[in-house]
Amino acid sequence: MRISHEAIYQALYIQGRGALKRELSACLRSGRALRLPRERARSRGKSFTADALMISDRPAEVGDRAVPGHWEGDLILGLGSSAIGTLVERTTRFTMLLHLPRMERHGMDKSDKNGPALAGHGAEAVRDAIAETIMELPAHLRRSLTWDQGAEMAQHAQLRIDTGLDIYFCDPQSPWQRGSNENTNGLLRQYFPKGTDLSQHGAEELSAVAHALNSRPRKTLGWRTPAEALDGLLKSDMIEGVATTG
Repeated sequence: MRISHEAIYQALYIQGRGALKRELSACLRSGRALRLPRERARSRGKSFTADALMISDRPAEVGDRAVPGHWEGDLILGLGSSAIGTLVERTTRFTMLLHLPRMERHGMDKSDKNGPALAGHGAEAVRDAIAETIMELPAHLRRSLTWDQGAEMAQHAQLRIDTGLDIYFCDPQSPWQRGSNENTNGLLRQYFPKGTDLSQHGAEELSAVAHALNSRPRKTLGWRTPAEALDGLLKSDMIEGVATTG
């Protein structure tokens, strides 16, 4: 008898129905009580990625983390279609958070859900937030960005023009292809729990949370913090620049 891994997962989720389901899901970081089979999820196509670069097109330097300046990004979603954008640099694990406030007209028309645009995480809002945040960095630290195939990245072509970033898209339902970002999003849920309204957190609070993550020592960085790792890169660039001009 042969059985697929999807059948095993489905059996586990079905067995957990009732009172036990709540206990089991509480032990999961994701808190996800239902499972969507991968094949069904892969069938959901996104038309805007037809002319986009896929993760298979990324150069080797992105995958091995040897060259800094390559970022992973995503949205974490909350109550009422609220959202916070996350950017994580692959080499240093340095994190930047995107403030995505709701538009003024959000909630005025009760007959519809207002959609992601008025909720603050439409394609144009996400494009502008990424550009405004990433452009604070020197050019050599903004080489590429890897994102999933969410509709919030429909303006990826304009984002590339605005920032110079090469934009790559993950395969559908493949969060492990943005491993650093997924791990960071899990840490962020300690500050921004699921089922809460993320729009109540202002830009200053997001900056404070990002600072807390960037000040946390990481084993993968030799127990340096992401802030120390990024600062080391910036200082080495300054030294090289002085040596070159001298």
